[in-house]
Amino acid sequence: MIGKLFGAWLGEKVAGKNERAKGAILGYGAAALARRSVPTLAALALGGWAFKRWRSKRRADAAYPAEATPRVPASETSSPS
Repeated sequence: MIGKLFGAWLGEKVAGKNERAKGAILGYGAAALARRSVPTLAALALGGWAFKRWRSKRRADAAYPAEATPRVPASETSSPS
């Protein structure tokens, strides 16, 4: 019901006040498009959010061997002269 009202309002705004049939058709199309695309976009957003959380958690808990710690190259160390 709300989708039909929103579609009618959107169709009136797009088509103008003098072209009622065109506005009704555009409104119906917008409501039908929203009915099909909103759940898909919500699922994609939820999947992206879950992947981001999984990746950041995986990176935070990374376990590296002791010999894999970074060392300062010999060229950047100061030698006593």
